Amino acid sequence: MTTAIRYDPFDPAFLDDPYPGYRELRDHDPVHHHRGEPEFWALSRFEDVWQAVRDTETFSSAAGLTFWPDEISKLGLAPTMVMLDPPRHTQLRRLIGQGFSPRRVRRLENDIRAFVRERIADMERRAADDEPVDLHREFSSPLPTYVLATLLGVPEADRQRFDTWVEALVRIQHDGFALNDEGGGGLNGTETVAEMYDYFSHAIARYRAEPADNLLSALIAAEIDGERLSDWDILGFCFVMVAGGNDTTGNLISHGAMLLDEDHAQRERLAADPSLIPGALLEFLRLEGSVQGLARTTTRPVTLRGVAIPEGAKVMLLYGAANRDEREFGDTAETLDITRGFRRHLGFASGPHFCIGSHLAQLQARVAFEELLARQPEIGVDTAAGERLYSSFIRGWRSLPATGLKP
Repeated sequence: MTTAIRYDPFDPAFLDDPYPGYRELRDHDPVHHHRGEPEFWALSRFEDVWQAVRDTETFSSAAGLTFWPDEISKLGLAPTMVMLDPPRHTQLRRLIGQGFSPRRVRRLENDIRAFVRERIADMERRAADDEPVDLHREFSSPLPTYVLATLLGVPEADRQRFDTWVEALVRIQHDGFALNDEGGGGLNGTETVAEMYDYFSHAIARYRAEPADNLLSALIAAEIDGERLSDWDILGFCFVMVAGGNDTTGNLISHGAMLLDEDHAQRERLAADPSLIPGALLEFLRLEGSVQGLARTTTRPVTLRGVAIPEGAKVMLLYGAANRDEREFGDTAETLDITRGFRRHLGFASGPHFCIGSHLAQLQARVAFEELLARQPEIGVDTAAGERLYSSFIRGWRSLPATGLKP
């Protein structure tokens, strides 16, 4: 009997709960050929995705990270770091890492903790007044916007632009880079990219003339063996951080709260022992990955599990499917275990393109849960009243009402 594969990255019903479809792919069609528009292949088993993401010679990032053709030219971008392969990718990553260092990120912890406490206190005040509280809009999402803007030296008055840029960029990725359609804030895709690049171009020029204690100035000063980052290199990094580091971190926090609300025993254990939080964050990402999949392009013909993939084909690496693969994680692959030990993990990808901002994301989420569970150990969420973010690549929320808040 032929099993009907329900994988449809454009169907809101599928995107609400993609995991049964992912299971069907893993079990019956692990190298799936999507023959619609656009045409692409999709890998769903952990081992296949793990090997592909680490094999940049065969599975290249140079043609973009979505299944849409010509995405880089449509965006009007020079390729950013994540759209490059080694050795150039390695060189840029080393230079950016000099400025975007774990030490610089760790210096933010006190500021992050103060911001988180302020947001929790505000939610508590609103709960005391019987006002509705949205965990995602009022807690999870504002945190990475604040942190990234602080890192980059963006004045507080300009920080609301981040949410507009992120909304528009997520939308145009899902809709096939329909750059003439309006996204967030009434901007279309072309206008969004142009506005963001114009903003950071002026910021880079300002900090070249008058360096400050922020990440942009550190990137401008970064130097290895006489090589420095160009303005285009820094602009590309800003694009990556805004487009890929803002909503993904917020969604990690919201999904973590959701998963803990589905298992109160593990929520109580985590509240009682905050030392378990770092490992729990990886488990949240495994079960509800903020990035469900990204694409690569084959540089040669590939035959995988008996399926021929031609040269030049877009191949989706379905992290969301791979991270629930029973072949890797055993019989409990689809259940939460905050003490699960990991041999391998794709929550932040792997190989040369391992998420460069993983240390920043984990710091923010760790502090968020340390403070949230200390002050509100019974906090939950109303997923039925929430509003999903519909994207072929990102899994997240637009709105997620909080429950269980104690005034």
